[in-house]
Amino acid sequence: MDKNHLDDLRIQVRDITFDIIRQIHKRMDMSKQIGNIKKTLDIDIEDEKVEQELKNQVSILSNELGLDNEFTGKIINLILQESVKIQKNFVNSTDNNIQTHMAIFMKAKELEKKGKKIIHMEVGEPDYPPPKNIKKVLSTVYDKKYYHYTEISGIPKLRESIATKLDKKLTPENIIITPGGRFGVFAAIISLLKFGDELIYIEPSWPAYKECADLLGIKTRVLNTNINEDWTPNISNLEKLINVNTKMIVLNYPNNPTGKILDKTVLDKIISMARKNNLYVLSDEVYSDYSFKKFTSLLDYEYENGIIISSFSKRYAMTGFRVGYCISTTSIISKIKKIQATAITSVAEPMQYCALSALENETNSNCDLIKDRLDFIVERLNKIGLKFIKPDGAMYVYPKLNSTRFSNDMELVNIMLDHGVAISPGSGFGKSYNEFIRLSACQPTELLKKGMDILEKFII
Repeated sequence: MDKNHLDDLRIQVRDITFDIIRQIHKRMDMSKQIGNIKKTLDIDIEDEKVEQELKNQVSILSNELGLDNEFTGKIINLILQESVKIQKNFVNSTDNNIQTHMAIFMKAKELEKKGKKIIHMEVGEPDYPPPKNIKKVLSTVYDKKYYHYTEISGIPKLRESIATKLDKKLTPENIIITPGGRFGVFAAIISLLKFGDELIYIEPSWPAYKECADLLGIKTRVLNTNINEDWTPNISNLEKLINVNTKMIVLNYPNNPTGKILDKTVLDKIISMARKNNLYVLSDEVYSDYSFKKFTSLLDYEYENGIIISSFSKRYAMTGFRVGYCISTTSIISKIKKIQATAITSVAEPMQYCALSALENETNSNCDLIKDRLDFIVERLNKIGLKFIKPDGAMYVYPKLNSTRFSNDMELVNIMLDHGVAISPGSGFGKSYNEFIRLSACQPTELLKKGMDILEKFII
């Protein structure tokens, strides 16, 4: 072996690399052609079955060549994501027409600025105020000098109080305070997954999980549930989505938007599957205090790869305070802590003391109030004749439209907004659900009645 041989190998590596780039260019040109054909045929860009068949064949080839399956899987995910991006420039994708509940909320706010009165049944923002003792904290934070940087993980008293309240053998080191639950989701995903990894989530779903994953280059795999099966995940179908690149399963129960709470037997199977495949389980339990049947937390499993997300936004009606938290093992929390240190340093100290004060209050009355309002909506939906599953928890009902008057959910959403009622399009929680709408119970019953009266007018 000499330097001439080394130089020769480097030239060969360079030439092979150039060939790879040329082949990728050729493949992307073909993706454009495929995009044009899909546009002509008016079919969806992404085809999960075709992608899975390709990945299976690449896995077989990798084994034959002695390559690492996880490595080749990441390469395929990168190529597939780029192909989808190219095809979106050619196809009138239904994704481009999908609007989230927050988009409708912003439209409603613009109408309100122009003087139009809006009944807000689109967002999960409680209309009732935070606990009264928070007012005193807000008025004294300046005098007490609660306006400094804090520990990255949050003030010790707040983490200690959360650990004590949950009573799950937790220590303050198992908890990090985040600026809202959404950032907790983002920080958990970015700290534990890498570009080309895969994340599974269950639809219909709060859109933030996919949004965070897409931003980070994480490939998302979707497990669809349906109203005919009471929104219960099919465990067999879930297992089929798992491959060597799968790193995380996201759970959100009580579910936004359906209000579904998983039976413990179903959750047992999911956690068992996660253990078997060494997967992270990210459990968004923001609505756990709004449970109308027995709710089983991921904390009950003491799963070493589990991350629980919660927040003060729903439980204590503190949406604008932006205080949430993550619960996990100290090793996972330390990884999330690095992300938080890089991104924000720490949550605002005054808001943390407000959260600490909120923990002194019970929230059963909030849960009872939302349940009464949901029961009212349920009664009206039964009268109207829409199909839905009565929610087990959360703040929403997710009915299916059966009127032939509307081609999709957005048509009804826009009509309702014109008549002073903001509701959420079902497709904002998964593009397969454009026959659904989400109704929020975060308004007084007299306003909900007016909103349901207007809905009934256009449905029947």
